[in-house]
Amino acid sequence: MSSKVRVLVVDDSALMRKLIPQILERDNSIEVVGTAMDGSFGLKKIEELKPQVVTLDLEMPGMNGIDMLKQTMRKLYPVPVIVVSSHSTEGATITLKALGLGAFDFVAKPRDVSTRMGEIAAELIAKIKAAASSKTVPVKPLASSLQYGKAPASSTKAPSKIVTIGVSTGGPHALQYVFSQLPADFPGTILVVQHMPENFTEMFARRLDETCALRVKEAQSGDLLMPGRVLICPGSRHLKVKRLPLGNVALLSDEPRIRGHRPSADVLFRSAAEEFGPQTVAVIMTGMGDDGAEGLGTVKAAGGMTIAQSEESCVVYGMPKAAIDRGYAVRVVGLDAMASTLVAQCAPETGKGDNFGNGVSGKSAGAGQN
Repeated sequence: MSSKVRVLVVDDSALMRKLIPQILERDNSIEVVGTAMDGSFGLKKIEELKPQVVTLDLEMPGMNGIDMLKQTMRKLYPVPVIVVSSHSTEGATITLKALGLGAFDFVAKPRDVSTRMGEIAAELIAKIKAAASSKTVPVKPLASSLQYGKAPASSTKAPSKIVTIGVSTGGPHALQYVFSQLPADFPGTILVVQHMPENFTEMFARRLDETCALRVKEAQSGDLLMPGRVLICPGSRHLKVKRLPLGNVALLSDEPRIRGHRPSADVLFRSAAEEFGPQTVAVIMTGMGDDGAEGLGTVKAAGGMTIAQSEESCVVYGMPKAAIDRGYAVRVVGLDAMASTLVAQCAPETGKGDNFGNGVSGKSAGAGQN
């Protein structure tokens, strides 16, 4: 009996049905058991071949990838699906929809697939292995639209805490679930590093903004850190924070990748620890690898609160496990309790005045006031 990971490739492009198996079979622990040219054939091949992981193109004639994904996720034991997406605005929109429907993760095709497909080989192989070893986490129901209004932007009040979040595989759904439970008057400010390519993060921020009471946007250098605001780090940049006389702001950086990551949760966590010390709350959530673990240790050493998502609520336990194993997580919290935990951590301390020493100017320190 083969111990290799059994993969089915579903794509309407004959070229992709050739290239993806070639890429995957460079790894001796992966076996491509079949290919299919549309969703209907894909569903039949799942029943026939019993793959452990499916790679799925979304834009196909006949039954498209979204419709196939919906049917796959309805099964009692759904097979993990990795979307192979086009690197475009349209591709980002439909890919985020697929993640919301339960796709495990995605990779973005290079623009010239005929000559540069090998560039995503390591990423695709790693995600297939993670998908094969992952457990099924029940998808939490999400509100399809905003049920209540957003609080007006306040440019004169400092946030009670700086909440920093590092997350990867499983993150889009987990973040949407947590943010949908936070109130419009949430007193902290939130900064997020989600491992995601450029061109996807702006669309992701818009999607989150539409489904929660917080004000969510893709971060720009100079964005003020305000209560009830969420800043999503752009793909391919690093996100830092800075304390300034006219207000505390986010800064973007093009510094080199940290252990292969840009954005890196380690960069964000260390920056927050250096600038805000005990006023920092650092959260490490579902994802592959160990990005953020050492940064979490820096926040803990600076007197901040460190939180890791619990194993049973993670799609992939890699990032939280790395932080917990090193002793850097003060608390371990399930996804169901994450929002209430953040509310409790960010509750203003009465009688102590402004934790940050000064408020922020009525003038914007930078772009993007929502």
